[in-house]
Amino acid sequence: MFSGPFNMEKPTEKPGEDFKHIVRISNADLDGNKKLIDSLRKIKGISFTFANAVCDASQLEKTKRLGDMSDSDIKKVEEVIKTAHSKFPQWLLNRRKNIEDNSSVHLVTTDLSYAQENDVRQMQKIKSYRGVRHMSNSPVRGQRTRSNFRKNKGKVLGVAKSKAVPKKPQDDKKK
Repeated sequence: MFSGPFNMEKPTEKPGEDFKHIVRISNADLDGNKKLIDSLRKIKGISFTFANAVCDASQLEKTKRLGDMSDSDIKKVEEVIKTAHSKFPQWLLNRRKNIEDNSSVHLVTTDLSYAQENDVRQMQKIKSYRGVRHMSNSPVRGQRTRSNFRKNKGKVLGVAKSKAVPKKPQDDKKK
Protein backbone atom coordinates (compact mmCIF):
# COMPACT_ATOMS: atom_id res chain seq x y z
CA MET A 1 0.00 0.00 0.00
CA PHE A 2 1.15 3.53 -0.73
CA SER A 3 2.55 5.11 2.41
CA GLY A 4 3.25 8.60 1.14
CA PRO A 5 2.07 11.88 2.58
CA PHE A 6 -1.44 11.31 1.19
CA ASN A 7 -2.19 8.12 3.09
CA MET A 8 -5.98 8.02 3.28
CA GLU A 9 -6.11 5.15 5.74
CA LYS A 10 -7.50 6.06 9.16
CA PRO A 11 -5.22 5.47 12.11
CA THR A 12 -6.56 2.59 14.14
CA GLU A 13 -6.78 3.08 17.86
CA LYS A 14 -6.37 0.04 20.00
CA PRO A 15 -9.13 -0.22 22.58
CA GLY A 16 -8.09 -0.18 26.20
CA GLU A 17 -8.59 -2.98 28.68
CA ASP A 18 -11.88 -1.59 29.95
CA PHE A 19 -13.31 -0.92 26.47
CA LYS A 20 -16.87 -2.23 26.04
CA HIS A 21 -17.82 -3.29 22.51
CA ILE A 22 -21.53 -3.43 23.32
CA VAL A 23 -23.13 -1.01 25.78
CA ARG A 24 -26.70 -1.35 27.04
CA ILE A 25 -28.64 1.88 27.51
CA SER A 26 -32.43 1.98 27.96
CA ASN A 27 -32.88 -1.68 26.99
CA ALA A 28 -31.03 -1.20 23.70
CA ASP A 29 -27.67 -2.70 22.74
CA LEU A 30 -25.43 -0.01 21.27
CA ASP A 31 -22.11 -0.22 19.41
CA GLY A 32 -19.22 0.84 21.64
CA ASN A 33 -17.09 1.97 18.68
CA LYS A 34 -19.44 4.83 17.76
CA LYS A 35 -19.63 8.31 19.23
CA LEU A 36 -22.03 8.96 22.09
CA ILE A 37 -24.37 11.15 20.06
CA ASP A 38 -24.53 8.68 17.16
CA SER A 39 -25.15 5.73 19.47
CA LEU A 40 -27.99 7.48 21.29
CA ARG A 41 -29.78 8.03 17.98
CA LYS A 42 -29.97 4.25 17.50
CA ILE A 43 -32.42 4.04 20.43
CA LYS A 44 -36.03 4.16 19.26
CA GLY A 45 -37.58 7.44 20.38
CA ILE A 46 -34.35 9.48 20.50
CA SER A 47 -33.84 11.96 17.68
CA PHE A 48 -30.80 14.06 16.79
CA THR A 49 -32.08 17.04 18.78
CA PHE A 50 -32.94 14.95 21.82
CA ALA A 51 -29.54 13.18 21.69
CA ASN A 52 -27.83 16.59 21.67
CA ALA A 53 -29.89 17.68 24.66
CA VAL A 54 -29.06 14.48 26.57
CA CYS A 55 -25.32 14.99 25.95
CA ASP A 56 -25.53 18.60 27.12
CA ALA A 57 -27.60 17.77 30.21
CA SER A 58 -25.30 14.92 31.24
CA GLN A 59 -22.24 17.16 30.63
CA LEU A 60 -20.45 14.54 28.55
CA GLU A 61 -18.45 14.98 25.38
CA LYS A 62 -20.57 14.17 22.32
CA THR A 63 -17.66 12.82 20.29
CA LYS A 64 -16.37 10.44 22.95
CA ARG A 65 -16.64 6.77 22.02
CA LEU A 66 -19.35 4.97 23.93
CA GLY A 67 -17.13 1.98 24.75
CA ASP A 68 -14.59 4.20 26.53
CA MET A 69 -17.16 5.68 28.91
CA SER A 70 -17.25 4.63 32.53
CA ASP A 71 -20.24 2.92 34.14
CA SER A 72 -21.07 6.07 36.09
CA ASP A 73 -21.23 8.10 32.85
CA ILE A 74 -23.55 5.53 31.28
CA LYS A 75 -25.78 5.60 34.36
CA LYS A 76 -25.82 9.39 34.14
CA VAL A 77 -27.00 9.23 30.51
CA GLU A 78 -29.71 6.69 31.41
CA GLU A 79 -30.90 8.87 34.28
CA VAL A 80 -31.16 11.92 32.00
CA ILE A 81 -33.24 9.91 29.50
CA LYS A 82 -35.55 8.61 32.25
CA THR A 83 -36.10 12.03 33.83
CA ALA A 84 -36.30 13.98 30.57
CA HIS A 85 -39.74 15.36 31.41
CA SER A 86 -38.27 17.40 34.27
CA LYS A 87 -35.03 18.48 32.55
CA PHE A 88 -36.14 19.49 29.05
CA PRO A 89 -38.80 21.84 27.67
CA GLN A 90 -42.14 20.30 26.80
CA TRP A 91 -41.72 20.77 23.03
CA LEU A 92 -38.72 18.40 23.06
CA LEU A 93 -40.67 15.48 24.54
CA ASN A 94 -42.36 12.91 22.30
CA ARG A 95 -45.52 12.40 24.37
CA ARG A 96 -47.02 15.71 25.42
CA LYS A 97 -50.31 16.02 27.31
CA ASN A 98 -51.06 12.33 27.63
CA ILE A 99 -54.78 11.53 27.24
CA GLU A 100 -55.02 9.53 30.47
CA ASP A 101 -53.33 11.81 33.00
CA ASN A 102 -52.43 15.00 31.05
CA SER A 103 -48.73 14.54 31.80
CA SER A 104 -45.80 15.04 29.44
CA VAL A 105 -43.15 12.32 29.26
CA HIS A 106 -40.50 11.10 26.85
CA LEU A 107 -40.89 7.42 25.94
CA VAL A 108 -38.21 5.22 24.39
CA THR A 109 -37.93 1.66 22.99
CA THR A 110 -40.81 -0.70 23.83
CA ASP A 111 -42.69 1.87 25.93
CA LEU A 112 -43.01 4.07 22.85
CA SER A 113 -44.24 1.19 20.67
CA TYR A 114 -46.77 0.14 23.30
CA ALA A 115 -48.10 3.69 23.69
CA GLN A 116 -48.51 4.08 19.91
CA GLU A 117 -50.41 0.79 19.66
CA ASN A 118 -52.69 1.87 22.51
CA ASP A 119 -53.35 5.21 20.82
CA VAL A 120 -54.40 3.48 17.59
CA ARG A 121 -56.63 1.06 19.55
CA GLN A 122 -58.23 3.99 21.38
CA MET A 123 -58.96 5.78 18.08
CA GLN A 124 -60.50 2.60 16.67
CA LYS A 125 -62.59 2.09 19.80
CA ILE A 126 -64.12 5.58 19.73
CA LYS A 127 -64.49 5.30 15.94
CA SER A 128 -62.83 8.59 15.14
CA TYR A 129 -62.01 9.32 11.49
CA ARG A 130 -58.39 8.30 11.99
CA GLY A 131 -59.48 5.15 13.81
CA VAL A 132 -61.82 4.13 10.99
CA ARG A 133 -59.03 4.70 8.45
CA HIS A 134 -56.69 2.55 10.56
CA MET A 135 -59.32 -0.21 10.71
CA SER A 136 -59.66 -0.33 6.94
CA ASN A 137 -55.88 -0.12 6.34
CA SER A 138 -56.37 3.10 4.36
CA PRO A 139 -54.05 6.10 4.50
CA VAL A 140 -54.78 8.19 7.57
CA ARG A 141 -53.26 11.55 6.70
CA GLY A 142 -55.24 12.53 3.63
CA GLN A 143 -53.14 11.08 0.82
CA ARG A 144 -54.68 10.32 -2.56
CA THR A 145 -55.86 6.75 -2.96
CA ARG A 146 -56.68 6.46 -6.65
CA SER A 147 -53.32 5.12 -7.75
CA ASN A 148 -51.54 4.33 -4.48
CA PHE A 149 -52.49 2.18 -1.50
CA ARG A 150 -54.05 -0.50 -3.70
CA LYS A 151 -54.94 -3.71 -1.91
CA ASN A 152 -54.14 -6.03 -4.81
CA LYS A 153 -50.92 -4.43 -5.95
CA GLY A 154 -48.76 -6.97 -7.71
CA LYS A 155 -51.40 -9.69 -7.86
CA VAL A 156 -53.40 -8.57 -10.89
CA LEU A 157 -51.94 -9.51 -14.24
CA GLY A 158 -53.94 -6.98 -16.26
CA VAL A 159 -56.08 -7.49 -19.33
CA ALA A 160 -55.22 -10.62 -21.29
CA LYS A 161 -54.88 -10.02 -25.00
CA SER A 162 -57.18 -12.18 -27.07
CA LYS A 163 -55.63 -14.49 -29.61
CA ALA A 164 -55.73 -13.35 -33.21
CA VAL A 165 -58.39 -15.22 -35.17
CA PRO A 166 -57.35 -16.06 -38.74
CA LYS A 167 -59.42 -14.23 -41.33
CA LYS A 168 -61.77 -16.22 -43.50
CA PRO A 169 -60.93 -16.13 -47.16
CA GLN A 170 -63.59 -14.13 -48.97
CA ASP A 171 -65.04 -15.63 -52.10
CA ASP A 172 -65.41 -13.36 -55.05
CA LYS A 173 -69.05 -13.92 -56.01
CA LYS A 174 -69.30 -10.91 -58.29
CA LYS A 175 -67.62 -12.45 -61.25
